[in-house]
Amino acid sequence: MLSTYEAAGVDIAAGELAVELMKSRVVRSRRPECVDDASGFAGLFDVSALLKYRRPLLATSTDGVGTKVDLARRLGIYDTIGHDLVGMVVDDLAVCGAEPLFMTDYIACGKVVPERIADIVGGIADACVLAGTALVGGETAEHPGLLEPDEFDVAGAATGVVEADELLGPDRVRPGDVVIALASSGIHSNGYSLVRHILRESTLTLDDTIAELGRTVGEELLTPTRIYALDCLALKNTSTVHAFSHITGGGLAANLARSLPSTVDAVLNRASWTVPPIFQLLQRYGQVAQADLDKTFNLGVGMAAIVPPEAADPILEIAATRGLPAWILGEIIPGTGKATFA
Repeated sequence: MLSTYEAAGVDIAAGELAVELMKSRVVRSRRPECVDDASGFAGLFDVSALLKYRRPLLATSTDGVGTKVDLARRLGIYDTIGHDLVGMVVDDLAVCGAEPLFMTDYIACGKVVPERIADIVGGIADACVLAGTALVGGETAEHPGLLEPDEFDVAGAATGVVEADELLGPDRVRPGDVVIALASSGIHSNGYSLVRHILRESTLTLDDTIAELGRTVGEELLTPTRIYALDCLALKNTSTVHAFSHITGGGLAANLARSLPSTVDAVLNRASWTVPPIFQLLQRYGQVAQADLDKTFNLGVGMAAIVPPEAADPILEIAATRGLPAWILGEIIPGTGKATFA
């Protein structure tokens, strides 16, 4: 028997078609600093743009989407998962106050289906536009025998820049500061192993239409991650921000504590917001204890800003003009570096 790459399960022609299908959407994410590499092996970015900085610090982040990709696969919806990837990667850069510059992606799949790959990468490119980030390159790898034909995973990495003396973080946080919540669009991309467990063990299904959601469970669970990068830059550049916290795996309190020095605590007011219905639904069907809910999900807060008290109202006004729901979530008091709910 003659052995070939195609017989082993790798379809080079399908990969080439996927690249052609995604090109028109990827080009939308270009920034002026992007430089073409005729070979296509590398993404090029003109860093002479950094000469305007006094002391530029490069910031980098990498992440994936986790098991949310399984729900995208089951529902056959592939054009939103890229938003989740960009949000998870780029918004980590926003925490230190960095402007995202460029991003690359990596997709591993059991079989290259050109239209599916184009949808995934197209979603990544669309989200890069929302983040002001250039998608300068990526890789699609076919892993027959390791992944099933309909299985895939996505990951990415991004690079940003921040002026050294404008670096945000715990060292700026002081007692008396105010914690501002920036609303999530839903679950975002963390906690989906628990979500999938609840779907397996309860009567809740992806096809159920739930009145309080106003749509099916599957549609709600695939809601794209809100991308905060440009919002965070706007808040930082037009008012005073001491620190941001990206609320991802580990929940609200644990992530907020990462942005605190060891000399203060954040006290969060549960009465300041109504937890979105999807979290209440999962808690009810999964019989999830409040402590487990707190350490797994964002509970409706996707990003938090810690600001001096005089900046609280201006920050809320800026967020409102950008269409971003925000509210006073809590306060900073002397302590030992913990975040707790009042």
